[in-house]
Amino acid sequence: MQQLALNSPTGADLAVYTSTVDGRAKPKGIIHVNHGMAEHSARYARFAEALNKAGYHVIVQDHRGHGGTKAADAPLGVFASAAGAQKVLEDCRFVNAHAREAWPGLPVVWFGHSMGSIIGLNYCIRHSDTIDGAALWNSGVDGGALLFIYRTLLKAERMFKGSDVPSAVAHKLTFETWNRKFAPNRTEFDWLSRDKAEVDKYVADPLCGFPCSVGLWLDVTDMIATGASDRELGRIRKDLPMNLLGGEADPCTDGGKAMTRLAARLEKTGIGDLECAVLPDTRHESLNETNRDETTERFIRWVERVVG
Repeated sequence: MQQLALNSPTGADLAVYTSTVDGRAKPKGIIHVNHGMAEHSARYARFAEALNKAGYHVIVQDHRGHGGTKAADAPLGVFASAAGAQKVLEDCRFVNAHAREAWPGLPVVWFGHSMGSIIGLNYCIRHSDTIDGAALWNSGVDGGALLFIYRTLLKAERMFKGSDVPSAVAHKLTFETWNRKFAPNRTEFDWLSRDKAEVDKYVADPLCGFPCSVGLWLDVTDMIATGASDRELGRIRKDLPMNLLGGEADPCTDGGKAMTRLAARLEKTGIGDLECAVLPDTRHESLNETNRDETTERFIRWVERVVG
């Protein structure tokens, strides 16, 4: 992938990666990839290569507080000192516009993994007119009492510690809890994949697995709360093709059930073109799992149908 720097209107210098179709082939569309929490865009090079071979340009940006993106108010693990969710979405809109200008006339499909899918659902709510399809994988936007309790604990942590410090509460309730389901543990990130080599690469990567701030977790839960609202989901245009996917062994998605719950809610709003799948035995990082080739092909077949 080729790297370029784009200065977003939010003030962030976005690290953006592009990977293009061979010049002898006619491109079919653009896939805008959005990474998860505590990782970065370069990890999607294998996925991008497969998409290029299938005829799609790929553009990926490091979100604020991740990878090579720089912003005065967004050190590693922090979206922003204020309005972090809004700034991340504005960055995404800016990258979308850049992609459409760079490759005019091509359909644009959103792909989001984990945090990238939560951002993606919020993007669909605000800007579904700028994309031609949305794949939201490996996360969930369940509301209710648990989300309220979780946000209450985070706000209490912010009151005592501040926004820009790592959240011990969130780490314990998420990453640590999810990993215990695979005890005895070989690493702190066994929950990501059955492929030990992929887990080891994640552990060895200094831009992966870092602690995220209280403020960033609150920003993400803000976006989860938005996605948990049926009224907000109703703002998504009804003819937007959507693809949801989770892993049966992924504790982050309640064994994939969070994806099926979201699918049911989207169908009730009138979304007519919706696919949802739960992959047997698959943990959180479906693109780095032992069945990743089949999963990538599944995505490509869906995109082929969506863009025609």
